[in-house]
Amino acid sequence: MGLLCGFPMGARVAAQLYETNQITKKEAEFLLYISNSIGPVYFCGFAIPLLGLKNVPLLLVGMYGIPLLYGFVLRCTIYRTMPSISSDSNGHLLQQCRIETLLDELNNAIHLSVEGILSMGGYMVLFNLLYIVPSLIFKNKAILLYPFLEITGGLVALGTAAPMISLWMLSFGGLCCICQTYNCIAKTNLSIGKYVVHKTILGICSLLYYMCIFAL
Repeated sequence: MGLLCGFPMGARVAAQLYETNQITKKEAEFLLYISNSIGPVYFCGFAIPLLGLKNVPLLLVGMYGIPLLYGFVLRCTIYRTMPSISSDSNGHLLQQCRIETLLDELNNAIHLSVEGILSMGGYMVLFNLLYIVPSLIFKNKAILLYPFLEITGGLVALGTAAPMISLWMLSFGGLCCICQTYNCIAKTNLSIGKYVVHKTILGICSLLYYMCIFAL
């Protein structure tokens, strides 16, 4: 869901699974770091044509292959062992998820959908308004910072001028996506700081990869 549906669906699903005790905190962290990305429909249908790029398979490897490879590395190192869902880190039994009726599920789905749409739209409007800050400070060069604030508006503003920066920010997510992610995990004890660290590492790895393929 996180890889196919785009920001912030990966964070929302991981947080909901954790809140309902279907996965442990460690599993939620692991999923959050690698499965909260730009959706392929957005990437292939909007970003790549807007940037005027070709070699779509190579670009897809950078956008989705690197997070999957990073996840494999994490799974073999930091997250080599996962605690059982039957107990938390202190050994206490987790509360079993209650079975809800179809109407309960439908009601929850509608409320969560409306909440998600409103929060996503609110953050996008806010960070588009914040474009004025770098514009006042950096004048004409401020446009390079737009994708760092909000991706969609930033990509449109940059166009084909700086595809490397646009691809880098697509991998990182930008501040708007980070805030949307925080909104999804705010009710849990998942760390937004650790998430930003891992997304920064992923962004750097993707940037190095794109620099290599652009140099070919």
